[in-house]
Amino acid sequence: MSRALTGPTKTARAAAVESSATIRTVRARLLRPAGRAVVYLLLIGGSAAYGFPFAWMIRSSLMSIDQFYDDPPPLFPTEPRWENYAEVWNTGPVLAWIINSSIVTFLGVVVLTFVSALVAFGFARTYYPLRDVLFILVISTMMLPGHVTIIPKVIIFRDVGWLDTLLPLTVPMIGGSAFFIFILRQFFRTIPRELDDAAEIDGASRLRVMFTIIFPLSKPALATVAVFSFITNWNDFFEPFIYLNTPERMTLAVGVRFFQAGLYDQPQLHLQMGISIIAVTPILVAFFFAQKQFIRGIALTGMKG
Repeated sequence: MSRALTGPTKTARAAAVESSATIRTVRARLLRPAGRAVVYLLLIGGSAAYGFPFAWMIRSSLMSIDQFYDDPPPLFPTEPRWENYAEVWNTGPVLAWIINSSIVTFLGVVVLTFVSALVAFGFARTYYPLRDVLFILVISTMMLPGHVTIIPKVIIFRDVGWLDTLLPLTVPMIGGSAFFIFILRQFFRTIPRELDDAAEIDGASRLRVMFTIIFPLSKPALATVAVFSFITNWNDFFEPFIYLNTPERMTLAVGVRFFQAGLYDQPQLHLQMGISIIAVTPILVAFFFAQKQFIRGIALTGMKG
């Protein structure tokens, strides 16, 4: 009797399982468009929220100063004033600011990235006494705010005659960055050490291993550090504002404030928005071309102790 029930029971169970799988498949097909729609709505909403300030800045840069004080202010400029950008360019030494910012940023990208990579390689791929202790000391410097050390640095730079020059912004880059050293060191540790051993067996020196193996395999992390360095140095306001006094020697970030209090009795909001557009454009362009390496470097960094 039990054997007679075995066949139909198995058939019923198989049918039930098949029916359940069919229901799940149909449900997944029905929910998949709805899920995608929700995801797209969230992405569109987030993009609109983050892009609204930039759109508002573009809108404001094309308005006249009188339209800022209208009640209510217009949502869009009635007559876009493209001449605002020409007025920005002719009013202040914008070209000198761009050149100064470019010098500081270029040296920051090249010098900070290279020096930080050298130090990170020493912490990640070599052995020597007190290596981990030195690494902890380097990382601990990130806990010290820059505002605490600004007065001693101003005194030092004043005594050596570097104030009102770009030297206080560029020479300290020779020491590297603790944050960049940490990022690169964590990435270097994810690369198999057998590659080093194989290269050293073939007679490669440590420097050759670093330049021909480690660095080529670390392009995502190096690109991430370079983008971070570019954004940090291009947007830096605090230290250039402290060190630089002559308008022609200012950086672009400090020059934005120049339109607020440097030339006029009242803030020229439309000109401030115009110079802000000029200041933020290089960052958008740099991130657009480096976003793939940047995101990949962030995803792959820091996964190994």
